[in-house]
Amino acid sequence: MYSMSFWEKESVLDRIDVLIVGSGIVGLCSAIALKKNNPKLRVVVADRGFLPYGASTRNAGFACFGSISELLDDLSRESEQEVANRVERRWKGLKKLRALLGDEAIGFENNGGFELFTASDRLVFEKCIESLPRMNNMMLEITGKKEIYSLQNDKVSRFGFKHVESLIANSEEGQIHTGNMMVSLMRKAISEGVIILNGIDIERLEDHPNHTEAICASGLHIKARKTLVATNGFAKKLLSELEVEPARAQVLITSPLESLPFQGIFHYDLGYYYFRNIGNRILFGGGRNLAFEEEHTTSFGLTETIQNRLDELLHTVIIPGTTYEVEMRWSGIMGMGGSKSPIIKKTGNNTYCAVRMGGMGIAIGALVGEEAARMIDE
Repeated sequence: MYSMSFWEKESVLDRIDVLIVGSGIVGLCSAIALKKNNPKLRVVVADRGFLPYGASTRNAGFACFGSISELLDDLSRESEQEVANRVERRWKGLKKLRALLGDEAIGFENNGGFELFTASDRLVFEKCIESLPRMNNMMLEITGKKEIYSLQNDKVSRFGFKHVESLIANSEEGQIHTGNMMVSLMRKAISEGVIILNGIDIERLEDHPNHTEAICASGLHIKARKTLVATNGFAKKLLSELEVEPARAQVLITSPLESLPFQGIFHYDLGYYYFRNIGNRILFGGGRNLAFEEEHTTSFGLTETIQNRLDELLHTVIIPGTTYEVEMRWSGIMGMGGSKSPIIKKTGNNTYCAVRMGGMGIAIGALVGEEAARMIDE
């Protein structure tokens, strides 16, 4: 049983107003918003990892709000207003993140986004082209910018792709440096007086009439007036009733190439594959659709099936004829569900949650964090 010292209790773990479980984008943005609204609050953020244990430091760094095929797929199941509202939240969330930290701090680059279509995607492509006016009108109402989506087939050969017939560009999408973003968020939170604790593995939460209690694997008990669960893909461990499921995403990055003919972020196969440049490197991820059940897990790891497919697509489609080496491979755990909308709600007397980012944590995380802070303040 772990026993606190007087110093730990007095300076860190006593009189906590809000305990936030999860130090990713949502958790830290919630903490920052709470402290800005009420600087006297004692806000403690706890995470089981030495860095956010999930996806916030393990994603691809896409500052995106929706490829055209994804949005059309959403429209096949939801109303135009529902889809537009979600895109607007992503758009506003990205603007909020950039305003909070600054473009230089997060390494933001507006190199545009592109969706690739091969011969096997021809029916999907034709539907996208037919819907360009409709989608551009939707985006104009949300962003105030004209012709965000455009056909740019002339860039297929310039970018060096093979087996790609068409490209649809999104002029307003960009990319960030995920590591710099999280370091900047941590610095911002600390500067606001937020206490961040790492290596805190919370096994369960107890919700009492006037407080909450987090029971940790070490035996430590952390009391707080209120607790916010912001662990996304891991949320069901603490709140089993939530409609959020883990989804593993596997990623690789190449060593620097002698030359790279493209910049930007790229979506392929309805967004199940995605790649971007980082300088002259290629970061490439996806393939979850090859093994949905296997990737429905909270375990980090790599599988031969998906990694082989990523290697194959690099070799045959993205940089054919180019010699390259894979420098690193890793995975992250996202939070998905039947809906792509996040869950932001009160779950008990003094417990709350802000989870299910649907793979769009960069786009909506800052906005969700702010909304969670307002909910807790009510």
